[in-house]
Amino acid sequence: MRIAIAGDHAGFTLKKNVEPWIISLGHEVKHLGAFSMDPNDDYPDFALLVAKEISSGKADKGIIICGSGVGACITANKVKGVRAAICHDIYSSHQGVEHDDMNVLCLGSRVINQDLAKKIIESFLNSKFSYDDRHVRRLQKVMDIEGQN
Repeated sequence: MRIAIAGDHAGFTLKKNVEPWIISLGHEVKHLGAFSMDPNDDYPDFALLVAKEISSGKADKGIIICGSGVGACITANKVKGVRAAICHDIYSSHQGVEHDDMNVLCLGSRVINQDLAKKIIESFLNSKFSYDDRHVRRLQKVMDIEGQN
């Protein structure tokens, strides 16, 4: 699977630590930054890079890591075709994909530790949209709302 990953200064260390692990799972990772620790960088810049990879179809799933995950999630969801969510537990990471076709996982490095982050990421990457009628219907409603704006 093609995974786009990025993070700002707050997510830099966690991103740096999980990226090789994601590759070891057999995924192709496109690292979109930050490439060095810069306390003055801004999460919207990195969230937008991941969101554009998803929107364009260049990546299958995206991961954005910042301090809380909130700003990255807000930014990514501004891009058409992106369904980003903050997940700090395993249930939400797979349920978001299975029921809502979530395609971007946002993590807060100041909220969870590396071990939990790996479990959440693995759950996200291994999950597939269910295509149950009710989930397809609900997703279509979300996409209709997106198309109106």
